[in-house]
Amino acid sequence: MPNLGASEIILILLVVLLFFGARKIPELAQGLGKGLREFRKAARDVQEDIEKETKQVEDKDKKDDKS
Repeated sequence: MPNLGASEIILILLVVLLFFGARKIPELAQGLGKGLREFRKAARDVQEDIEKETKQVEDKDKKDDKS
């Protein structure tokens, strides 16, 4: 990820302000926040599913080794 300095960030914010206007920025930020929350939730769900399946496979392997 590129290193952005203060001047670059200010320039980006000004361009966003010009494109969308002051009234739309809170709506955009809210939408971005919701999107990030949904992404994190989905990623956490996938990770939990993988861990669950891994545990089941490990338990099956242990059971097979005892037989």
